[in-house]
Parts: sequence; structure tokens; C-alpha cells
Amino acid sequence: MKITVVGAGAVGATCADNIARKELAQELVLLDIKEGFAEGKAIDMMQTAALLGFDTKITGVTADYSKTAGSAVAVITSGLPRKPGMTREELIGINAGIVKGVAENILKYSPDAIIIVISNPMDTMTYLALKSLGLPKNKIIGMGGALDNSRFKYYLSEALNCSANDLQAFVIGGHGDTTMIPLTRFATYQSLPVSNLLDEAALAKVAAATMVGGATLTGLIGTSAWYAPGAAGAALVESIVRDEKKLFTCSVALDGEYGQKDICLGVPVVIGRNGWESIIDYKLNETEQAAFNKSADAVRNMNSVLTEMKLI
Repeated sequence: MKITVVGAGAVGATCADNIARKELAQELVLLDIKEGFAEGKAIDMMQTAALLGFDTKITGVTADYSKTAGSAVAVITSGLPRKPGMTREELIGINAGIVKGVAENILKYSPDAIIIVISNPMDTMTYLALKSLGLPKNKIIGMGGALDNSRFKYYLSEALNCSANDLQAFVIGGHGDTTMIPLTRFATYQSLPVSNLLDEAALAKVAAATMVGGATLTGLIGTSAWYAPGAAGAALVESIVRDEKKLFTCSVALDGEYGQKDICLGVPVVIGRNGWESIIDYKLNETEQAAFNKSADAVRNMNSVLTEMKLI
């Protein structure tokens, strides 16, 4: 099996590193437009193989999509990272053209590939891929919610002083500081609702920290995060290639689910060999549904830029 990661920057390289370490493919292609950049990253990673014990072959290429031919999964990380003070909306004009070109080139050589979009603004870039590629909707997955879930679990684990691995917690809605919705009502610690252990104020603090988790890191390190986003992308790849049927929040095409249509938005989905295979309905209450609808309105507003730019 072959897997391609487009973009050899911090997120793409971290995603590729995780994929190689888990031996999710016989061959991993890392592609970038900067001359020699992906080749150098690939060689560096291959020189860890004898130390880490993996046998995946990593090939770095500069803008040669023919080398990606036959990929089962392609992860798109290309685009400008968010800078301090920059909103995801401001990234649209720059990243939309990049993502569309990358996706079209991937499909030219790997028409059956499942596409995972990490590039920001992620929900809008996923919608762009859906509208421009003509693929079945289950083959286009936006990663954002998988990352947001992990951040939610981190902040909950800090509040509870427990292992994040013992928590179940989901974030739905858009992958943005003001559009994501941490579902505190459904969060559990080994099946026990966390609301039994944390008061309303503590849960609100956790939710608020989760929502600005990306911006917090951007402010601290001067650019977008990469370890957790790269690991989240690799986790989706793993669930696909190993047909694990794991439940993640991902940005996928909605057709009436959660009361929304013609939009890609974060909802709980089962990820397996066919891409996203089903949407799980969490039966939102009135307040949660209103927040979800508000999130959808904000994402649609971003998506409208794609029409104005005549990209869809």
C-alpha cells in the first residue's frame, strides 16, 4: 500500500513520521513544492528506521505527482500556516488555490484515493475538495475535529488529574476558535459523566480552553501547532488502512444530518476502509443544536468566499 502526504512542513512531516513509525504502508511519499525539502525530510526520517525499527520506505519528491500514483490515502497539509493574530478566514484566499491544485493533481494519478484535508481553514478547504473533485462524499475527510477532541481530552485530564486515555470527549461544529462546540454533557471518565466530578464553572473553563487551543499555541510558539495535528492526521490514516471503525469527529459532507445540508462540518463519524462510513447522531439538546446551527452559519460565510473567487 502507498500513502501520500502533501506538504513537508512541520505538520506534514510529523504526520509522515507517525505513519512510518506505525508501518501503515509499504511506501510513503512526501511531496513539497520547495526544491529538495521533502527529499531532505524523507532521508532524515529514513535514517531513524534502524533506530525505531520500522520498514516503511519514505520517498521525498519535489512537485512530481506522478510519484504518488496508486496512493490509497492522500493527506493534504499544504498551505500557509496561521500566524499570530491571523484568523482562519484570512487564510482562504491564499490556501484555496493551493489545496484545489493539490487535490486535482492527486486524483489525476490516484483516482481511488481517500483524501484527508488538514489545511486551514479546514472546513472550507474540505468543502472545496468535495465540490471540485467529484469524489463520493465518504472519500473526503476534514481532520479538524479529531485534533479538537484530543485537545478537549487534554484539558479535561488536567482538570481531573487523570489520564487522557481514560476519557471520552467530543467536539462538534467548525474547526475554529468561535465555531467549535465541546460537548461537555457527553464527556465521560471511564463511563462516568465528568459532570459528576467537575462543577459547571470548571467545565466551562475546560470548554473555553479547548476552543482557543490552537490560538493559544500559535501565540506561544509563533505559528500553528504540528505535533498534535500531525498525529491526528496519522490516526485517521490508521483507522482507514487497518479498517478499525474508530469513532472520530471529522468534517464531512452533511445531507440533513444534524439539521444541515450542503456543508462540511465536524460531526462524530466512523472511519474505516471506505473512508467515513457513518455519522453518529448524538441527539443534541436545544442549546447544543442552536450552537451547531450558529457554527454552520459561520462556516457557510467562509465558504461563500469560494464562490466569490469562482473556485466552486
